[in-house]
Amino acid sequence: MREFVRGAGLLLQGFAYWRRRPGLMALGLVPAAIVGVLFLAGLIALGTFLPAITEAMTPFADGWPGVWATVFRVAVGTALVGAALVLVAVSFTALTLVVGEPFYERIWRAVEADMGSSDIEAPYGFWRAVGDALGLVARGLAIAAAAALIGVIPVAGAALSTVFAVLFTGWLLADELSSRALTARGMDRSVRRRLLRRHRARVLGFGVATQLCFLVPLGAVATMPAAVAGSTRLARSVLDDATAAAGTRALG
Repeated sequence: MREFVRGAGLLLQGFAYWRRRPGLMALGLVPAAIVGVLFLAGLIALGTFLPAITEAMTPFADGWPGVWATVFRVAVGTALVGAALVLVAVSFTALTLVVGEPFYERIWRAVEADMGSSDIEAPYGFWRAVGDALGLVARGLAIAAAAALIGVIPVAGAALSTVFAVLFTGWLLADELSSRALTARGMDRSVRRRLLRRHRARVLGFGVATQLCFLVPLGAVATMPAAVAGSTRLARSVLDDATAAAGTRALG
């Protein structure tokens, strides 16, 4: 639990950069706001047409007793909304990082410089960002589908789906956001994920805190620059622990 709380605290440290680097952090709002408007419009459209979509997906329930048809369709509608929120969180992050790559690179490099690593020169690159974004969306689709299926379980489905979606989406967000600082050190995807899995609770704490902030109205836009800064500190914390552990083994 301590590691989980530590991970959530790293996001708070990211928010602290609004006080330390307000101009730089404000730049990070621009791509987040542009992408956020598009996704907000999509969510409004989903909410408007949700009853019609739910009925179209469940024509077999037309002959059921009224109360059971209503209960089932509410469950399906809730599952659809949950799956949509997963996709929005993942797709928003992926697209915002691609659109705002120059802005967010300045943020994570500023955090690295504050932590004494201003000499990192390995570029992340636009096409690498696109590739990682597509991979993130693909994994998000799988989580959204699983969350939707869990959501139709009677009685407990909504709660189970929510917990599942928040935990797994949180992990994806932490993985993607921390990839800049780790890739800049020459780590490929498999090495990055092995490193993060050694600190699963800390990574989940950061990712879940970020995901919950994204669920607040306009929270994703306000949180994105802080999430980039906080994820850089997350990457540094797991790297420092790995270095310390390697040093301990060498002494032993």
